Order: sequence, then C-alpha cells, then structure tokens
Amino acid sequence: MISDRLGVRAEAAEWCTIDKIPQPPADVLQAAGNPQLRPARPGPLGMVGAALAVLFAPLGMLLSLLADAEEGLKRALATKSEKERLRAKDADNKRRDALIAERGLDKVFDGNWHGDAGRFLLGWYSHSTHPERLVVAVDDGIVLAAPPKRVSVGKEKHMQVVARLTGSDAILVDPFNGEFDTRIVLIRFRDRSWLRLGTIEPRGALHRYLLRQPLADG
Repeated sequence: MISDRLGVRAEAAEWCTIDKIPQPPADVLQAAGNPQLRPARPGPLGMVGAALAVLFAPLGMLLSLLADAEEGLKRALATKSEKERLRAKDADNKRRDALIAERGLDKVFDGNWHGDAGRFLLGWYSHSTHPERLVVAVDDGIVLAAPPKRVSVGKEKHMQVVARLTGSDAILVDPFNGEFDTRIVLIRFRDRSWLRLGTIEPRGALHRYLLRQPLADG
C-alpha cells in the first residue's frame, strides 16, 4: 500500500504524533511567515467521536479503577520472585522516566528554534493540518506522509508525501537503543537538533526497525 500510494519502498512505517508545538519567539514566527502551529479542528465525524468519548468517559474511569484494583490484588498475592520482578520493573520505569526528564525528551524538540529541528517543526502543519504523520523509514532517509487536510476516517486513502529527509539531513533514533519500551522516536538532524515523535505503541514497527540498525552514536 505504501509503495503504491507513496511511490517509496518502506523498511518500516508507523503513524506518529507530536506534542503541542510551543509558541516560538515573535521574530522567529514572523520570519517563518507566521505558519500554522496547531492541527485543524476535527470535522463533523471527529466531533461526534469526541462527544462519544466524553459520554463514555465515566465508564473508562471505572474500567481504569478496576484495572488498578486488579493490579494491586495481583501484587498482593504475588510470590516472592514475582514481587522481586515487579520491583525491578518499577525501578526500571522510574529510571526511564528520570532519564527522559534529564535529557529533555519530555519536550517536543530540543528547544533551539534556529536549529534544523526547530525550523522543520515550524512547517509541520503547513505541510498538512492532519494531527498524525505516517513516518516511513526508507533506505536513503525518512519520508513523512499525511492527508493534506485533517480527516476523521480514511487517512491512508488520502495520504500523500508531505516531507522528505535524506540520510544526510536526518536519521531516526531510539534514544534508549532498545533498553526501555517507550513510544519515543527521535528525528535527529545533522546539526544534532532533534524532534520527538510519539509512536502508537511501545516497541512498534519503527522501534523494531531501529533495533536492527547499528547503534546511533551519542
């Protein structure tokens, strides 16, 4: 489908999102032509979906509480070895979260609006107002695809290439090289600036692809 629709041979591909783009300095924004910094608002179907989500929110909260209670019960009834494994997992999660904060990976990009990542981020919604991008790893770089405008359904049917980055422009990086299961993948540019993508699931298609590649330096 990707080959037919986009005309590229994908090594791996996954739909990704980015966090809210922070407000750039006024001079940077003006120099970039005052680009759009937010995705388009949902259409009628999207609004219906949002309304249904609000309607079923109490049920979701109840299910979440039940899941937490079940997890607590499992921990209380766990064997000694299972409790040790759970404590080790909790310690890993805390270390992961601490490293994410320490490296600034809880932000959408490295913060330098004059770097390659900052300039690329400024044009993110000018290329497409859809909130997601299909991030495609190809043998000579990265291709980003999306519908030109926000759609509620059928994003694959409407998608087209909205940006291309050669291997000399940027690379995809798992910042933890597979040590932790996260939804974080970076586009790291040649000036070492970076943009953080959020994948649909931990250890998804892009993470599995990156695990097969030589470790990124630094």
